[in-house]
Amino acid sequence: MSTEYFEHRERALLGERYDALYAAPSESAARGVTVSALRTTPEAFAAQADFPVEPSPFCRAGFVVKDAAFKPGRHPYHHAGVFYSQEPSASSAAPLLGVRPGMRVLDLCAAPGGKSSQLAAALSGQGLLVSNEFVAARAEVLKSNLERMGVANAVVLNEDTDRIAAALPEFFDRVLVDAPCSGEGMFRKEAVAVTQHCEALVKQCAELGAQILDNAAALLAPGGEMIYSTCTFAPEEDEGQVAAFLARHPEFALADVFGRVDYSFGSAGEANRTGGLPLDVSKVRRIWPCQGGEGHFIARLVKAGTPRTLPAPGEYTPEEQLWLAAAAEQSKKQKPGKGKPARAESRDARASRRENARVLREEVQGKRGRRAGDSGAGESVSPAQSLAAWHEFAAQYFPALADRPAVVHGGGVLLPVPFPQTGLHVLRAVSYTHLTLPTILLV
Repeated sequence: MSTEYFEHRERALLGERYDALYAAPSESAARGVTVSALRTTPEAFAAQADFPVEPSPFCRAGFVVKDAAFKPGRHPYHHAGVFYSQEPSASSAAPLLGVRPGMRVLDLCAAPGGKSSQLAAALSGQGLLVSNEFVAARAEVLKSNLERMGVANAVVLNEDTDRIAAALPEFFDRVLVDAPCSGEGMFRKEAVAVTQHCEALVKQCAELGAQILDNAAALLAPGGEMIYSTCTFAPEEDEGQVAAFLARHPEFALADVFGRVDYSFGSAGEANRTGGLPLDVSKVRRIWPCQGGEGHFIARLVKAGTPRTLPAPGEYTPEEQLWLAAAAEQSKKQKPGKGKPARAESRDARASRRENARVLREEVQGKRGRRAGDSGAGESVSPAQSLAAWHEFAAQYFPALADRPAVVHGGGVLLPVPFPQTGLHVLRAVSYTHLTLPTILLV
């Protein structure tokens, strides 16, 4: 298979600019690392790194690895979750979402986990990160990477986006759609991207991307924001895809991708790639090979409405408290080697983890007076009161569950299967190194 279709299309669209834009600085793909704020700061990493790096133009926490022979994935910092190894331009999309602590964030096409780790770092252990991957084997890799990165407030799903949209409508403040694409930006990095490429693949990916975007729109709460990104150059998957989405969804508006950050990169979109539909291409962004990246496209979309008021730092909404408390109870049931802390965990760390879980259980039961009812601050509530609060909550947020049997177990209100039972295929996301939240969020 050759890239004849690709080159013919791009030369027709770019004219004499083709050779300059596709002139990559080197024959091999650029390599980089993205530092996690859950472990350290970019400044501290740069000062202590024992291999040559320079700041990346695509992300404040990103660095370009300058030694072509160096393998970041073999470094102790990688295994300790200090950084995630990824090509520099791949780190560009996640920071543009403007994620803040306390938000509910969804990474809809998340494997292998680089962008999810960036979103988790922005959450700083507060709020909820849901990372989904449709392919089961890749979902396991995603889970493993989030565990390695020390992410404690993540739930990993292995689901079709249709089912997630049906289960959690308008639930998330931020959604990242790094869509499955034809991979034209990966030609330098992966030989298989060249051998598999064809016009039919582009059309297939465009159709799948449209479906995923529609589901993402349903999952996003009013006033929420979404980043759509690809690692391809195909118009049907980039400018044309976004223009068609906006035509289908008048409740969305296109926003400047750099509206949440104080830096820029790449180039504006291309007006002749919209499929004849209106689109302000100055607000979207392309990264060409000549700009030090592998080839990416990014757009930011904002849903009409008033954004949800975020809880105060360290606090959770009633439904989030239930998610966390149920998970804390579930963590007690894990067998050795499947959820218990490593032997190296210190006594103080174990005590801190238990205290975190206890506080959250008390929050759910109303011992701090946050739950509606007759109990005053500092008063415990009976199992009957806890169940009544659960049914009130379920009727508002998960009506399909409101009539299911529920029990008070330990410090939480649980269903016969782990809460929240939405019918979704959930994998465990575990960390014992980041202690601001319970170590297991959902089973």
